[in-house]
Amino acid sequence: MTGTATNAAVLFETVWRRLVGLLAGTVTGACALVLLVAAWPWRGRWAPRLAAVERARLSAWLGHDAGPAVPGPGYLALRGLVGLVGGYVVLSVAFVGVLFLSGSLWAMLYGGGDLVSLRLPGVRLATESWAIGVTCGLAALGLSALWCLMVVSAERRLAVRFLGPGREDLMRRRIAELTATRSGIVRAVDDERRRIERDLHDGVQQRGVALAMLLGRARHSPALAPELVDQAYAETRRLLDELRDVAWRIYPTALDELGLRAALAGVAERAGVPVTVHYGLRDRPVSEAETALYFVAREAITNAVKHSGARDILVILDEDEREVRVAVSDDGRGGADPAGGGLSGLARRVLALDGRFEVGDGEGGGTRVSASLPKQPPGERVTGVRPPCG
Repeated sequence: MTGTATNAAVLFETVWRRLVGLLAGTVTGACALVLLVAAWPWRGRWAPRLAAVERARLSAWLGHDAGPAVPGPGYLALRGLVGLVGGYVVLSVAFVGVLFLSGSLWAMLYGGGDLVSLRLPGVRLATESWAIGVTCGLAALGLSALWCLMVVSAERRLAVRFLGPGREDLMRRRIAELTATRSGIVRAVDDERRRIERDLHDGVQQRGVALAMLLGRARHSPALAPELVDQAYAETRRLLDELRDVAWRIYPTALDELGLRAALAGVAERAGVPVTVHYGLRDRPVSEAETALYFVAREAITNAVKHSGARDILVILDEDEREVRVAVSDDGRGGADPAGGGLSGLARRVLALDGRFEVGDGEGGGTRVSASLPKQPPGERVTGVRPPCG
């Protein structure tokens, strides 16, 4: 019961604050329209002050931290109309609701109500007039509260559109983005672990079992030992190659030792089809971006070879002042599924670094996979504010 009472108190306080903010907005909206008509030539003096009042009202009563922009005539006109119309409707409907309720309660307490017969299609009701009044009053107050919330939402949207989001809103958005990308990278790590487990179980473990069986047979069959040892030796070589491939798929040492160009050259050599790499990066990217670019290129090449039937693959890496990009195009069948295990994991990895990941059809058919990553890690950047309009 205590929790329910607390929630009800919080809800009542929120609605009350929104209502006070809306009524204050009615006054400021009327002032804005009057000033637009009567004092437009002197807007350089009163517009910043009116904007300061609006920011204070939005922050104190509507729960919105507006940006620092000075409002233009578009915002002032829309804000004035929304404030006047919204406040008038709220006050009118609420006043009608209060009248219905007060009159109905008076009739209920002092017995002044009449019996009212309602005839509807297929329905006939007889009830007291005060019951109808209470119902209409509660409905009017409910509609008034709903309209109040709608007007508050419209005012907040106008503030975001013309004044820009404030620091608190930007912080909340950033926290939401980080929460989503953190969950995504956790899923990507889990998917990668499952893939490694499958590689070890289906490849390395089977090679190891075969090697153990060959050595067991050689131990119990001395006559066949030389032949079985030769087979065991060949199986050992295949096991080492399998281990090397698994380790390379997990993380290539060439990426740390020689850089992205050398690591992609190794991927091109192992692809089995012609892979052309155009490396247009002047400097070596930061470690997080370099690793993500490598895995995007490697996974796209692997998918093109295995699933698309590509005969030629093109990898392009370039950059500008803010981003590094990789694009992998092939001439295969196309139709890659972005929700597939490998590509979805890459998308989560890229998004965790504040990048963009896209999968689509190439210009001449086939598939095009691209990723763009900021040059600076997310922790070293400050999120900017989009310039306001109006």
